[in-house]
Amino acid sequence: MAKGSTTPWSYILIRLLFKFVLKIFYGTIVVENADIIPKTGQPCIVCANHPNSLTDALLLVTSMPSKTRNMLRLTAKSTQFGHRTFTSWLIESAGTVPIKRRKDYNDSEVDNSQAMDKLMDALELGDAVCLFPEGASRYHPTIAPLKTGVARIVSDVLSRNRDDPNFSVSILTCSITYMHRQHFRSDVLVTFNTPTTFTPKDNPELLAPVQYDEIRALTTRMQQQISSRTIDSPSWEFVRSAKMATRMYAPLGTLMSLGEYVRITRTFVEAFKASDDTQKSKRIVEDQSIDFTKEDIELNQLRRDLKYYQDRLVHWGIKDDRIARPLSLGTITMRMVIRLTWFICLFTISLPGLVLWTPVFITTFIAVRNFKRTGPVWDTFDEIAQYKLVYGLFSGLSVWAACILLTLPSAAFTTFLVPAMMWMTLRWTEDAISAFRAFMALARLLCVGKKTLNEIRVTRRDLHSRLMNLAVGTLGLPDDPEKFFVERGGKQKGRVRSTWDSGAKYFSVRRRRKRDWNETLRLYDQVDYPEDG
Repeated sequence: MAKGSTTPWSYILIRLLFKFVLKIFYGTIVVENADIIPKTGQPCIVCANHPNSLTDALLLVTSMPSKTRNMLRLTAKSTQFGHRTFTSWLIESAGTVPIKRRKDYNDSEVDNSQAMDKLMDALELGDAVCLFPEGASRYHPTIAPLKTGVARIVSDVLSRNRDDPNFSVSILTCSITYMHRQHFRSDVLVTFNTPTTFTPKDNPELLAPVQYDEIRALTTRMQQQISSRTIDSPSWEFVRSAKMATRMYAPLGTLMSLGEYVRITRTFVEAFKASDDTQKSKRIVEDQSIDFTKEDIELNQLRRDLKYYQDRLVHWGIKDDRIARPLSLGTITMRMVIRLTWFICLFTISLPGLVLWTPVFITTFIAVRNFKRTGPVWDTFDEIAQYKLVYGLFSGLSVWAACILLTLPSAAFTTFLVPAMMWMTLRWTEDAISAFRAFMALARLLCVGKKTLNEIRVTRRDLHSRLMNLAVGTLGLPDDPEKFFVERGGKQKGRVRSTWDSGAKYFSVRRRRKRDWNETLRLYDQVDYPEDG
């Protein structure tokens, strides 16, 4: 077995640096099935969906245990090379291979033969290479049809080593799911799927000359595998309604891991997709015979009713949990006092640290605002997280360096105190904002008249009944999700960037113990998505 390439020092630095930065930007990064990643020395092509530009590559680099794979060789569009920018240096110093895209050359023919040779050389050395077969990062909930490049590389490298009985190459697909990709302290799920291994002996159909049908069939299997472990939706409306369905099915506070939350949401999305009257009408126009069943009509109506219900909650600024579990006036008042007191206490102790965070927030805000002006939503929103990471890194390091310079006599102490203080401030601020958000939700509940609340509750009871019939009777989900997930342990599966369980009842230094996986560091609940154009 090959030993793999020597890891360059710049790659090690990048991995450590961005593991730290990603940990700060995202509240929780859950990595599932890291134990099935082929080890260093075993040729491997890592393929993932590509919803978040450079951030996707950084997530994969930091999610792969260094003891399992010493290096993941990346690819990137050629237009990102050769610039005097940090991003360009970052890409080049990590040994990234440039890929030319037709869209960057006026849709004319491009020659990637040298890049393909470099990738195959790396595979023959036992390296892992990373490719995003969608071809481009895109802000859309649907995974684009995969290009056949990965299957062609597998075919080419097998053909080059057809006389080596011990040669093998694996495809390791990965599904990346962001709760809110560009929002500070949101959550990410990285799921590695079972690798598929190919050898010249076992897969003669992939040896040159190879039939295009074989290449397309392999590409289709890859797409199905990636799509099966993430939320692959035709529109943001479907994602929004499916998340509402998940929250009604598994009420707020259910001990459900991020992976389980994503898989249940995906189950609802797939049900809505199967009955989507818009897509079926389109296929009828295309002269395909499609029957609208009673179940299709009911499912489409359920999806629309879920949207209407959530629109009403957003309009009034109240939570589904408060509709499902009504509170008395006394209880609401008491909880408002507790939440407001908790907010004031946490915000007060956070103030000194927020002074240090202010330059970071201002810098990233200005950078992102200017970047958004460069193009439409569908062409810029997939790079917002990347801009926040890079500008946040530089401004954070600048704050740290400035504090050290201003306190030179005690620099040895400041060097460690400033990062610790900024981290604790972030944790306190997270909980303070959550407390204020809960306070405002309770206050708004008092502003809603009894008649309106009763109407919303009647609507919810009807929705919940129909939703449970769908979930249990049609989709085969557990009939008591709260009990089911408690018995499962309510724990994260896979390698988690921070501990899920905590002895602290109200506060944990390591991470916020979220009750809602849609939570971000905002004063309101994030339930909507920008239009993708």
